[in-house]
Amino acid sequence: MTESHPRITKAVIPAAGLGTRFLPATKATPKEMLPVVDKPAIQYVVEEAVSAGLDDVLMITGRNKRPLEDHFDRNYELESALQKKGDASRLAKVQESSDLATMHYVRQGDPKGLGHAVLCAAPHVGREPFAVLLGDDLIDPRDPLLARMVEVQEQHGGSVIALMEVAPEQIHLYGCAAVEATDEGDLVKVTGLVEKPDRADAPSSYAVIGRYVLDPHIFDILRKTEPGRGGEIQLTDALQQLAADEKVGGPVHGVVFKGRRYDTGDRGDYLRAIVRLACEREDLGPDFRTWLRRYVAEEM
Repeated sequence: MTESHPRITKAVIPAAGLGTRFLPATKATPKEMLPVVDKPAIQYVVEEAVSAGLDDVLMITGRNKRPLEDHFDRNYELESALQKKGDASRLAKVQESSDLATMHYVRQGDPKGLGHAVLCAAPHVGREPFAVLLGDDLIDPRDPLLARMVEVQEQHGGSVIALMEVAPEQIHLYGCAAVEATDEGDLVKVTGLVEKPDRADAPSSYAVIGRYVLDPHIFDILRKTEPGRGGEIQLTDALQQLAADEKVGGPVHGVVFKGRRYDTGDRGDYLRAIVRLACEREDLGPDFRTWLRRYVAEEM
């Protein structure tokens, strides 16, 4: 029988990036606030954390990220105007974001990489296990990846990362894991990690995607981690140390995800994510799919 570990309640969302791939749109608007259909991308991420039972959310921000805080705060003027109009539906949508979770914010300051951003969460997290969600990866709520990862961590301890098989020619875009099989079909033990390896050097086809459940010992390692690939402090490098020595912070497991993932990290995938989500919406899908078929038939 597996040992039970403390319940996870805290989620950390790094959101200090400059969004240079989306310039000029992100010159004055945080990339996390770009709409995916009719909600900013960051709201999908917070909703995912809350659905997994993590209602204490710390966002790691930077300069020009104030709109993130405003979005998850009350807007009394807008709410009052909608109330006067009797627009209960839109009022509920406006209030939804401010009622989702207990939100906290801290600035990263210097953009020193994902590992440094996670380290900024140490005073808030303390010595508890916690989740990290990257805003570029939107996970379909019908495929509860984070909830499964939390379950694995609470059963086995240590840290848990999300993995997805990718084509060999794509592995250089991701962190890559060396793994061993377990008795559970979607669960592997991680024995090593490397950040964005060349195809020939990749230990597997398992790419690390943007969900982590981490043991707090990761902070001790990150404080000593030197800048790695790209001159940044890489979370992957710290996780490699955990995977190499279970006595430091427990084992590292990987949950192999085969569900629906929407990559909003570059312009093409961002557009595809909008189309896919719009097609699946009950209120938008039927008309939009009809138009899309006609457009493809006539223009392509």
